[in-house]
Amino acid sequence: MACILKRKSVIAVSFIAAFLFLLVVRLVNEVNFPLLLNCFGQPGTKWIPFSYTYRRPLRTHYGYLNVRTQEPLQLDCDLCAIVSNSGQMVGQKVGSEIDRSSCIWRMNNAPTKGYEEDVGRMTMIRVVSHTSVPLLLKNPDYFFKEANTTIYVIWGPFRNMRKDGNGIVYNMLKKTVDVYPNAQIYVTTEKRMSYCDGIFKKETGKDRVQSGSYLSTGWFTFLLAMDACYGIHVYGMINDTYCKTEGYRKVPYHYYEQGRDECDEYFLHEHAPYGGHRFITEKKVFAKWAKKHRIIFTHPNWTVS
Repeated sequence: MACILKRKSVIAVSFIAAFLFLLVVRLVNEVNFPLLLNCFGQPGTKWIPFSYTYRRPLRTHYGYLNVRTQEPLQLDCDLCAIVSNSGQMVGQKVGSEIDRSSCIWRMNNAPTKGYEEDVGRMTMIRVVSHTSVPLLLKNPDYFFKEANTTIYVIWGPFRNMRKDGNGIVYNMLKKTVDVYPNAQIYVTTEKRMSYCDGIFKKETGKDRVQSGSYLSTGWFTFLLAMDACYGIHVYGMINDTYCKTEGYRKVPYHYYEQGRDECDEYFLHEHAPYGGHRFITEKKVFAKWAKKHRIIFTHPNWTVS
C-alpha cells in the first residue's frame, strides 16, 4: 500500500513539474524581446533581433483589402528593413545584411536584379503608388509570377481605386490577379487614405489638399510599417537637412536610374505650389516618429535627438 501511494505521489509531482515547465516555456516565448542596438561605432549601427520559435498571431490591418478575396491584410513582423529607392544605396554593399531582416520592404518599381550587392535580393512587402502600377505591368512576370510571395500594397485616390468599374488602376489590378491568381495584391481603402491625410495635417498643421501636397509612397510605407513591425531599420534615406549640409554626397534620385539629382528633386517638390511631394517636410516627421518608435536610419546615418 505504501509503495502504491509513493508511486502516485511521484506521478503527481512529475505531472505538475511538466505542466509548470510547459507554462514557463510558453510565457518566455511570448515575451516581446527588445531589439538590440549595436553601439560599437555609428556606421555599423543595426538592429539585431533575438530569435525565438513562437510566432505572435498575425495582426489584421483592416485598411488594406485583397483584390481577389476582399479579405484584410494580415501582417506581423519583427525586424523590418525599409529600403529606399535613393541613389544613396549605390555602393553601400549592405544587401546581405538587408536580406537577414525578417521583413524586407521596398517601394514602387525599385528592382533588385543587378543591384543585389547593395540592396539585397528579397522582397516581402512592396508598397506601390497608383502612378507606379503601369511600371510594374511593364514586367508583370517578374513582379507577379517570379515574386509571387511578395505582398503588394497599392495606394491611390478613390477616383483611381473605385471598384464600380470606373477605377482605372483598380481595373488593372483586377486583370492582374486574373492572370496571376497567386499574386498577393492589396489596395488601400478610402477610409485608410483619409486617415493618412489626417496624420499629415496632425503632424504638419497643413491640410494636404489645400496646401497642394501629394503624399509620398514613403509616407504610406512608414504608416503601415509602424503598425506591422516591432523594429524598423531604414536604409538609404536622407534627413531633412542633408541637402543643406556642406559637402553632401550628390547622388541620383533613384539608385537604378541616372539623371535627376536627388537634392534638386527634393527642393523642386518641396517648393512646388501644387502637386509636389513634400519630401523634406515628411523627413522631419519621420525623425519625430523615430523618437517614439523603434526606428533607425543608416546609409546615411541620422542623429535623432
